[in-house]
Amino acid sequence: MPSALPDGDPMPEDGSLPSHALAGAGGRPLGFYLHVPYCATRCGYCDFNTYTATELRGTGGVLASRENYADTLTDEIRLARKVLGDDPRPVRTVFVGGGTPTLLPAADLVRMLAAIRDEFGLAEDAEVTTEANPESVDPAYLAELRAGGFNRISFGMQSARQHVLKILDRTHTPGRPEACVAEARAAGFEHVNLDLIYGTPGESDEDWRASLDAALGAGPDHISAYALIVEEGTQLARRIRRGEVPMTDDDTHADRYLIADSVLAGAGYSWYEVSNWATTEVGRCLHNELYWRGADWWGAGPGAHSHVGGVRWWNVKHPGAYAAALAEGRSPGAGRELLSDEDRRVERILLELRLVEGVPLSLLAPAGLAASRRALADGLLEAAPYEAGRAVLTLRGRLLADAVVRDLVD
Repeated sequence: MPSALPDGDPMPEDGSLPSHALAGAGGRPLGFYLHVPYCATRCGYCDFNTYTATELRGTGGVLASRENYADTLTDEIRLARKVLGDDPRPVRTVFVGGGTPTLLPAADLVRMLAAIRDEFGLAEDAEVTTEANPESVDPAYLAELRAGGFNRISFGMQSARQHVLKILDRTHTPGRPEACVAEARAAGFEHVNLDLIYGTPGESDEDWRASLDAALGAGPDHISAYALIVEEGTQLARRIRRGEVPMTDDDTHADRYLIADSVLAGAGYSWYEVSNWATTEVGRCLHNELYWRGADWWGAGPGAHSHVGGVRWWNVKHPGAYAAALAEGRSPGAGRELLSDEDRRVERILLELRLVEGVPLSLLAPAGLAASRRALADGLLEAAPYEAGRAVLTLRGRLLADAVVRDLVD
């Protein structure tokens, strides 16, 4: 089942923000995340806020239906306009995620994007991305998205091996994601990402290399590779607990990451975030960079999280409750927190250290600075950037990124 929301302070019914939240907003980019919570089936490893038709039946009525969803989400976009007032910023990035956004008609996704354009305007060079299940799109669907203003697409590939996909409960067939890349290119998408997962129980090094080779053969300009995290409460966690499939250990995850970095670098892809590689700087995912750099974004949809000017909030999770709040003229926000200067300093270190540019040493407290010197001596930080005043992870440091971060935020 989907994971729980964090604790926080109550959200005002009108969604209003403290006056300080928009101070200096003109110097920060603004993005939108649009969450589509529907999936045809639930993957065994997934704890995202997603729902199948069976899970929604009888729990949300017509308010939770796919058919009404674009209208409901548009209501929140209009709420965002009211809350942000006369904020003059055009939207720099839009990312439609889920779930499976492409279970909705392409016209619905285009309509949601048009609502952002109408209410806020889009920057001239705005990045507009949607995630897509390879089995839920075809050339006509992709052409409609492209004509409607989408210019980047991310396909969930996960693996090129059928037995690995079966463990993950993925429904697409091997080869289909690669074909989707060609179809997206033909539709006019310049920027295409493939998502891969490594460390699935039963996956071998040969399987992982085959997945990397297949992804490279398709020719996307961006590849994401994530270690499988087995979340409590998922079907996969239950299968592992029953001994039906083996748990992948940390050493195997590290080996797979090293394979990925070597293969991708050899093919001309450069890492710019621990789990992301691109062929060019313009091929990076700008929307994710907003998150990693602590910019402003509005997350619309059930369970979506937002951040504006040091205020973070999150929506109610269930699609029925989300739609009901908006239908009654209320914010769907379930709670929020006001970040202190210290909170924001720590979060900058947590997130920016994952980037190829690293984090300024000036952000570190004395204990963190001492830890950074130990990390440098241990080969976890690059020497040249350190001399220039920045902490940048080495390849070995990327393998131990979470541990390095914990030491640096002390």
